[in-house]
Amino acid sequence: MNVDIELVRVGGLLHDIGRSKSHSVDHGFRGAEIASSLGFSEPLRLIIERHVGSGISAEEAAKLGLPRRDFIPESIEEKIVSYADKLIEGKRRKNFDVVLDRFAKELGPTHPAIARLRKLHIELAKVVEEPL
Repeated sequence: MNVDIELVRVGGLLHDIGRSKSHSVDHGFRGAEIASSLGFSEPLRLIIERHVGSGISAEEAAKLGLPRRDFIPESIEEKIVSYADKLIEGKRRKNFDVVLDRFAKELGPTHPAIARLRKLHIELAKVVEEPL
């Protein structure tokens, strides 16, 4: 699998640019608007837009006041940045199970985001060919 490492690096640095406008769940959407206004590439804009949580479905987006469309990471670069965003806090790596438990407490154990996060974890473990 080919991964654009430079895109992941830049996406990792800029994924929270929308926090300059909002500290809510809409910061990914707002960040993508900023990225578009600055002429950033579409792949970078999508990393910024889709990194929140483990992705947001169209139905969830509508309930959150976002445009009714999927905000779920699709490219491998989008998935890597989204996943890393959940596991890195400052300079420290968080344990996946701790992150999953926090999500379950915040959203409820049957929330679709929990299954998406588990799926993302399994998919990326296969990509790096080792347990995460």
